[in-house]
Amino acid sequence: MARVTFSLDDATVLQIRQTAARLGKAQSHVVREAVAEYAARAGTLSDQERQHALRVLERLRKDAPTRPLADVDQELRAIRSARRAGGRRHRSA
Repeated sequence: MARVTFSLDDATVLQIRQTAARLGKAQSHVVREAVAEYAARAGTLSDQERQHALRVLERLRKDAPTRPLADVDQELRAIRSARRAGGRRHRSA
């Protein structure tokens, strides 16, 4: 395990100490758990980002299609067929 040094404000240090005492765990354990939980959430969208994405999708859903449905279906069939056959038969540029 690596040893590292961080500068933390007094209030944060107090919270770490109080939490460790209340849980009966080492302060380093409390910090490790907090960092792991934060890291797990960091990859998810915030509420603001989620709302923005939903507004964009709703706007796209309301827009009229730019291509006939038959053309889209034909292209999807061709893509699926190519994937089943092993993908590209030539080198991409």
